[in-house]
Amino acid sequence: MNSVILREMLKVIIPFIQMFGVYVMFFGHLSPGGGFAGGTIAGASLILYSFICPKEKLNEILAVTKLMRVMATALIFYGLLKGYYFLGDNFHLPVLPLGKAGNIISAGAILPLNIAVGVIVSITVYLLFNIFNSESL
Repeated sequence: MNSVILREMLKVIIPFIQMFGVYVMFFGHLSPGGGFAGGTIAGASLILYSFICPKEKLNEILAVTKLMRVMATALIFYGLLKGYYFLGDNFHLPVLPLGKAGNIISAGAILPLNIAVGVIVSITVYLLFNIFNSESL
């Protein structure tokens, strides 16, 4: 990106976009949003970051192997937690408490599941952008 003004503005705006994406992930069970919407917002912030960051530093910070490890961990976490809840219904296993309605911890496993989905979606959005943005296509 050649525009100095645009680069400096993105440096200021990107953290706010990321905070909003995390907010949408965390409060998706209380308001419109959730893991998919928050992950899309966070993925868009990673795409914007790739415009202003030098290639060497970007390949170090957002290396594909690191991102795939994080995404695989989130997928395994999601699968294990969802499987535990499926088994918990049948075998009366202890589950996360529901808490008080309207609080952040008020929906059992919905919050951790939203976070896992948000991580998966944000990394997927960023990696898909990189695939379509590569010069080899």
